[in-house]
Amino acid sequence: MITHFANTRGMADHGWLKSAHTFSFADYYNPERMHFGVLRVINDDVIAPGTGFGRHPHRDMEIITIPLEGSVIHEDSEGNKGVIKRGEIQVMSAGTGISHSEFSDKFEVTKLLQIWVFPKKLQIPPRYDQKKYSLAERKNKLQLIVSPDSRDHSLMINQDAFFSLGEFDDGREFEYMAYNKNNGAYLFIISGSFEINGTVFNARDGVGINQFDILTIKSIGSSELLLMELPLELSRS
Repeated sequence: MITHFANTRGMADHGWLKSAHTFSFADYYNPERMHFGVLRVINDDVIAPGTGFGRHPHRDMEIITIPLEGSVIHEDSEGNKGVIKRGEIQVMSAGTGISHSEFSDKFEVTKLLQIWVFPKKLQIPPRYDQKKYSLAERKNKLQLIVSPDSRDHSLMINQDAFFSLGEFDDGREFEYMAYNKNNGAYLFIISGSFEINGTVFNARDGVGINQFDILTIKSIGSSELLLMELPLELSRS
């Protein structure tokens, strides 16, 4: 078990943007926090109203955006335009190269998680997708939002990874069984607290588990969890 407690993350304050980095990113560098398997970035961003990231490029990276509050206005070089809010998920395969911009609504603060995953295949054509999910379908259970094959109405990712979100009442105990027994898992507590295999973690803590068949998880208070199951080895073609 690898633990990354919330108060040990790299912090950045640019005025318009406040960000907490679980893994090395931008000016935050920690050689012991470069990635967990194919998971490269978890950025916990707070963006001031009417501000954001101007047009910038990406290549050979899978980028997943999860809004927590407010909205994200997206536009990219492939002609895609969209607004995503809480309950919606955005997936972008940068592939051979894509540039995009992300801005918050001019009237409200935007809070989001942006996650980068190393791709399974390099140099694929860029791809963009977004989807609205029913929040009721993740109440007291995990809702699959990302998978390698769009199973259960999830968004497809260019990696053998499975992302699930769940919102739980106090004292809910459940089990998570691996989709792929060779994968590890990284759990990010969005809010509240969870007991994971006997250890308690709190809001914005992260925990990586290298090997497992079944995870036993219990909510403490009203809590929200992001569970990412993904390969531990980089194997790209």
